[in-house]
Amino acid sequence: MQETYYEAERELDIAGQYDVIVAGSGPSGIAAAVAAGRLGMRVLLIESLGTVGGMSTSGMMSHWTGSVRSELYDELLHRAAQRNPYEPGKVKIEIDPELLKITYYEMLREAGVTVLLYTLVCGVMREGQRICGVITENKSGRRAYAAEVVVDATGDGDVACRAGAAYYKGREEDGRMQPATLMFKVGGVDESAPGAVFPCSFETNPEVPGGRAQDLAREKLTPPLGHVLLYRSTIPGVVTCNMTNLPDIDGTKAEDLSRAEQVCRAQMEPLVTFLRACMPGFAHCYIVSAASLIGIRETRHFLGVYQLTEEDILTARQFPDWVVRDAYFNFDVHNLRGAGLDETGVQAKFGQKNGYTIPYGALIPEKLDGLLLCGRNISGTHMAHSNFRAMPICFGIGEAAGTAAALACRNGCAPRSVVPSEIQQCLCRAGGESGSCAAD
Repeated sequence: MQETYYEAERELDIAGQYDVIVAGSGPSGIAAAVAAGRLGMRVLLIESLGTVGGMSTSGMMSHWTGSVRSELYDELLHRAAQRNPYEPGKVKIEIDPELLKITYYEMLREAGVTVLLYTLVCGVMREGQRICGVITENKSGRRAYAAEVVVDATGDGDVACRAGAAYYKGREEDGRMQPATLMFKVGGVDESAPGAVFPCSFETNPEVPGGRAQDLAREKLTPPLGHVLLYRSTIPGVVTCNMTNLPDIDGTKAEDLSRAEQVCRAQMEPLVTFLRACMPGFAHCYIVSAASLIGIRETRHFLGVYQLTEEDILTARQFPDWVVRDAYFNFDVHNLRGAGLDETGVQAKFGQKNGYTIPYGALIPEKLDGLLLCGRNISGTHMAHSNFRAMPICFGIGEAAGTAAALACRNGCAPRSVVPSEIQQCLCRAGGESGSCAAD
């Protein structure tokens, strides 16, 4: 039996040349592309799925959880609010995936960003230690795109990995990663029913007719199921469920992703049966839709110039070279072995109430040039990652990465040579504070 196959080398034409290429169009990638585009850069945004938004749209995430100081994020929320058919103009953290897609495309178009969908980044162009573009595969074949700066907003750090950046997976001591979840929505919910509850954290355990919600889930659901997380949506009577659960999934492996998709979809029907029997107002609920993207919480942690730590967050550390301000969330560690909150996680009872900063060094790979880390794949420990992976914080990271990429192009230098105070001036300018970073 043949064990190897030789694939012939081939020359690739450069399909396009850009100032900045952003790989991945989740919240961090959207923010990076828009920020760089608004600063006058020629930007290409590459996405493997058929639309933009990542977990915030295709992943059917229920709401924006956590917070960050970002004028661009605030703008996004206000733009989305104008499209709310029930309460036009009212800013909400609940997400309508379809309306959010429209808002994203509008912002990208206005910023002059070129969007390339259905395209996988499968390699990088490099000159020594400098990344100077990406190699892609799609229906059109294999192509190369050149750039002065590449921003890796893939979540799993696929570009940085292919470029040879150093990383480790999961928890430091054993490599375990947070479980996978497929979000889904149920309709037919009587939200005003007597006793109706919507537990929004593992530490929320309200009384229902048969006992307490989380206790009943552990008692009646088959592991690895066993918790209740329910969120009102933007549509009356429709509730988003964050309840499918599968530990021991490596989101960087196609085989694991395929298994997670199948197992989590099979979990939806028993979950609906449980909701009908045990949750007030859910007696007649039914599945409306499920996400087209499996939710992967944790994979690669890259080694950057600085690695953000749990202590940095607990002490609300204010770095002088900050590029993200007032980031706030909890230690959202889902049980690495089963249902519920991990023993290291703290949600509703998280005691640190002050926002922290993220330094520029956490976005810069330890040794590679021409590449910026962005979103949940920046340099941070397992515990720190459980906090900064929240979508608003990732959006703020993206704004910083896109701004830094634009400044590197404008100044003709490597991203690691951009002075953080220049990035800060741009971000302050965007927020109406003193500073100057106008487009050429």
